[in-house]
Amino acid sequence: MSDSAHTVYLEDLMIDQEITRTFQVTDAAIAAFAEVSGDHNPIHVDEAYAAASPFKGKVAHGMLAGAYISATVAGGLPGWGTIYVGQTLSFKRAIRPGDEATVHIRVKDINLKTAHVQLQTTVRVRGKVFVDGVAEVLAPKKPAQ
Repeated sequence: MSDSAHTVYLEDLMIDQEITRTFQVTDAAIAAFAEVSGDHNPIHVDEAYAAASPFKGKVAHGMLAGAYISATVAGGLPGWGTIYVGQTLSFKRAIRPGDEATVHIRVKDINLKTAHVQLQTTVRVRGKVFVDGVAEVLAPKKPAQ
């Protein structure tokens, strides 16, 4: 499979183009994210501690949702070769182990001259918005023929 199999090139992107991907949030994914990030906050990894918190149980790292957004950008829209320039995130609700997180990306703006693309990024669980934001990326251009 070539790199272009998972790429929508800058020249082919359209305003309002969309992609949706779903991720299962598991204890294993949360533990792996804690290990990779070094964020071992007990609200994420210790059920007894988290049970006594305002959340009344473990919650996923907010940035795990950010990683799911990044995976959707890199794996689908625009896809392979995309370079992140920035990302805003607003956390509305806590994602928990066992939740199914659905990432929705929509193209908001395209600058063909600079290759900058703005993407609306949303993560929903059970149909409700849990994370909302905007990504700015550099989309890959079509290779020269």
